[in-house]
Amino acid sequence: MADEISRSQRLLIGHGALVLLVGFIVGFGFLFFLIGRVELWPFGAIEYQMPGTYDAWRMAHTEGIMNGFALWILAAILPALHNYIRKLYRLCVGMVIVAWTIVVASCLDPILPTSRGLAYTPTSSLTNDLAFFLFYIGIAIAFWVVITIAVKAFNAK
Repeated sequence: MADEISRSQRLLIGHGALVLLVGFIVGFGFLFFLIGRVELWPFGAIEYQMPGTYDAWRMAHTEGIMNGFALWILAAILPALHNYIRKLYRLCVGMVIVAWTIVVASCLDPILPTSRGLAYTPTSSLTNDLAFFLFYIGIAIAFWVVITIAVKAFNAK
């Protein structure tokens, strides 16, 4: 069983680091959006206004950081969850899917401004519908994971 915890922790820590890196990279896009140019110190700058809005860039940046840390926090509490959740690795894979779907969907909006993903509208852009379904999948799995943890914790002997 310790092997399952270790395997699950490696999965969460590795993907958490990658999701954090996406958040950091999107943070540069956010910075370039704010200053109105792509600053490549010490090489100079490219005069280019990044597309999108302040809110879209902030959300994409924050989603990467928060989801990466959420995976790390889950990795830290796995030994406690192991006491009453049998299929721990499946739960961890679910959270990795949650992190990536939400981060990818969030990154579509600042880059492709018609891709907010708040509602499915067949007449809107394909990227909006992609963002919507990514959010939908991520949120549905997040509900499943959190409800599973709550039910198992309260029913543990």
